Amino acid sequence: MVPAKAFDLTRQGQGEPLGERIVVSGRVLDQDGQAVRESLVEIWQANSAGRYLHKMDQHDAPLDPNFTGVGQTFTDEEGRYRFITIRPGAYPWRNHQNAWRPQHIHFSLFGPAFATRLVTQMYFPGDPLLEFDPIFNSVADDQAKKSLISKFDWATTTPEIALGFLFDIILCGRNATPMER
Repeated sequence: MVPAKAFDLTRQGQGEPLGERIVVSGRVLDQDGQAVRESLVEIWQANSAGRYLHKMDQHDAPLDPNFTGVGQTFTDEEGRYRFITIRPGAYPWRNHQNAWRPQHIHFSLFGPAFATRLVTQMYFPGDPLLEFDPIFNSVADDQAKKSLISKFDWATTTPEIALGFLFDIILCGRNATPMER
């Protein structure tokens, strides 16, 4: 059972997390465009300063005591999911001189068994670090690369509270969202 506040990463602490609040939503679809119902969708991300709440993250950016960076929800009957979170910060990752990861959110989708877990990353439109990111650029097909970039969405933007971003995930077929191996 997913806790009621698991989809709202801004309500998991004792206070408000730091950073720009956003709504991330979309649909999980099969190769024929049909909804994938009742699929567990998990996200994890860095905080607004670019730091993960994880012992392996030794970046000197501050941790946010009101932000875990982890959320879960299930898709509905139409394959929709929705998260309320904060926009993650870019961070250095030390794999080469002056290397920075662009702002991104990791997505994990589970099928009927744990062995059917799929993982991908969602990026933000207009991020200047995308052209330098080896993970993003490991996707050879330009159309597939574009599918990893969310789209700004007025319809899910909450006035005076949060900007909305759409990110549909297609699980298989010619138009499948690129997944990590």
